[in-house]
Amino acid sequence: MEIDPFVEGSNSMSGRRRYTKEEKGKGKIVDNWLSISNGESEGGLDLDFRKIGIGLSADGSDFMNEMRRYSEEEKGKGKEVNNWLSISTEPVVFDLETEEAAASLINLSELPELEETTQQNKIDELEYRRKQALNSARDKASNRRENARRNHEIASERASELARLNPNQLVYLIESSKGKGEMLSVEADKELEDLDGPFSTALKIIKERNSKLNAKHKTLQIEWTPSRNPDRSILVSRIPSLVDLSIDVLAKNAEAIVSLEPAPDALKHKLSHAVCDYRKMNCQFVELLVRGSPTEVRVKDCSWMTEDQFTNIFRSWDITNLRVLQLDLCGRCMDDYTLNNTLAHSSNSFLALVSISLRGACRLSDKGLNELTLSAPSLQSVNLGQCSLLTSAGIDTLANCLGPTLRELYIDECQNIDAFLILPALKKFEHLEVLSVAGIQTVCDEFVFEIITAYGPNMKELVLADCVKLTDISLKVIGSTCCRLCSLDLFNLDKLTDAALLYLANGCQSIQTLKFCRNDFSDEAIAAFLEVSGKSLKELSLNNISKVGPNTALSLSKYSRNLLSLDLSWCRKLMDEDLGLIVDSCLSMRLLKLFGCTQITDVFLNGHSNSSVQIIGLKNTAVLKHLNVLETQEAPLRYSPLTFSINS
Repeated sequence: MEIDPFVEGSNSMSGRRRYTKEEKGKGKIVDNWLSISNGESEGGLDLDFRKIGIGLSADGSDFMNEMRRYSEEEKGKGKEVNNWLSISTEPVVFDLETEEAAASLINLSELPELEETTQQNKIDELEYRRKQALNSARDKASNRRENARRNHEIASERASELARLNPNQLVYLIESSKGKGEMLSVEADKELEDLDGPFSTALKIIKERNSKLNAKHKTLQIEWTPSRNPDRSILVSRIPSLVDLSIDVLAKNAEAIVSLEPAPDALKHKLSHAVCDYRKMNCQFVELLVRGSPTEVRVKDCSWMTEDQFTNIFRSWDITNLRVLQLDLCGRCMDDYTLNNTLAHSSNSFLALVSISLRGACRLSDKGLNELTLSAPSLQSVNLGQCSLLTSAGIDTLANCLGPTLRELYIDECQNIDAFLILPALKKFEHLEVLSVAGIQTVCDEFVFEIITAYGPNMKELVLADCVKLTDISLKVIGSTCCRLCSLDLFNLDKLTDAALLYLANGCQSIQTLKFCRNDFSDEAIAAFLEVSGKSLKELSLNNISKVGPNTALSLSKYSRNLLSLDLSWCRKLMDEDLGLIVDSCLSMRLLKLFGCTQITDVFLNGHSNSSVQIIGLKNTAVLKHLNVLETQEAPLRYSPLTFSINS
């Protein structure tokens, strides 16, 4: 762009002049740029297109003057009536080459109707499926109710029949269930009330009482008034004896003890137990226990000991008078080789030994057990619990060597032992009265039947905890045969029903220790059992029996006043009043376990009047201090005296 010269005497841009429109080539457009005149423009431009051949038709005529507007029909334009689907109702004619193509086309005017039809078809189909599913669910529910009714009738008939059978008549049921893995379970129901016996009578009375309360929209309420101010925290602790105080001081200072020879066996046992609890056990203290010619050596925890320490202590010691040897949790220090070099170095070396406990000897095999058995031919009690390498061959060795003498056998949690393979060996023990097979998964009703029919009248203690295949049939055999049973452990047997309590109540009248845990017993059935058999009980566990409630509490307060130990842990339906009535009524009680009972308050803790009971498991209550409050000196045998004398 050219720049005009500045005005004289001025260097600013303000002295520049403006161009005219004509000089700039600008001008107003009259119509638009398409409306061009055939004449000259204002600016002198000659825009005659004819001179350059633009604007001429094919025949050379001027078409610019002939230009006109097209009509809407000619342009193909028109107003939209509805939408693109709203096309004229007259069908569109297509020029198709084949009939197949014609058949594949759909008249666009029919699309809305097709969509409505398809939607309706889908709704009808969904409604049909819904009705079909509803009918199917009703049929299944009806079938389940019918099957439940039929099973209920069968179970009722079966319970009534079994209640009247003797053990010999149960053989058919045992034989018919072989190879099935599980026995047929017997279910307890209302028909138990129709059976004869004190248990059924007590159960009927309890249920009638509850029915009357339910009719009035009430529940059984225990009436109990705290004997002390429940707001004042009074934790009564047992006053220890002078012996207990002395044992506690000695255990805490075990390294200062120089001799235990003058002490009696009972005192040595208590001291050894306390030293293990304080984790003070060492080689020095064990040497004190084996010094001289001891009659009992009891160490309940040898997990700290090495093989060399074990060999140095037990290689040369006087075992002439030794009757009881307890070396539990010795898996680290004792294998077959170490055992042969120490305890079992020669046959008949332990002539006086009648009781041995090697619980937790996880490296002891059948070979080592054979050597030990040959060295102690007079054994009457053997505890091999948690010896995981032992098999049925080891039990065969015990039976062949100790068949006439053995009375107590503990093989709980020996997972390599098959219950059916050891049946012939167990039948060789002529005087077996204590058997623990807890945790062996192959134990079933058939096994229990075979053992009980062989030893039933002589059996004093059975530990069947965690034998999950057992049903009411096993309890029927036990109740009708084991009339002298003193202790029974049924922890974690979830297939037992109220019928099991019926069989125990009618058969085992002298039972003193009974352990239940996670069993499906009703509150009414437990209460009825306690009314019939509660007088002889000294130790009772109802741990995690979820249905335990006021009925059980009332029966405990009336019929179980000789209880020394009671475990009601995780029984969440028991309130302060229930426990208050139990503790104030059972004046002999020394230990009450209430783990998991968070519903219990200070109203019970500070309001009961039994100053002798020690309560553990609740907040702000001691635990380890009172766990052994009922522990007494163990004799060589739990239930029977020694039947023979050993000459030195």
